[in-house]
Amino acid sequence: MTILGTGLHFEAVPGETLLAAARRQGVLMPSACRNGTCRECRCRVGQGQVRHTIAWPGLSADEKREGWVLPCVAEAESDVELDAPRAKAAP
Repeated sequence: MTILGTGLHFEAVPGETLLAAARRQGVLMPSACRNGTCRECRCRVGQGQVRHTIAWPGLSADEKREGWVLPCVAEAESDVELDAPRAKAAP
């Protein structure tokens, strides 16, 4: 995974959410509920494919079409570039 515009990179293993992979490797992304309802972690996919681990996460159909994802309940299906401007390296 690459966070666009930040130089941050991290890898996810199969079955690991984007949020969990980021945290495991020292990349902090905003989050609260970690179950797809609060939308605090919402960001956009610039390139690549992800799939949500729940049938209907807290996104509208329009948001999904526009490339918005919830990293707390999304897994990578390819190399992914995320537009997540609030992501940062852990201190």
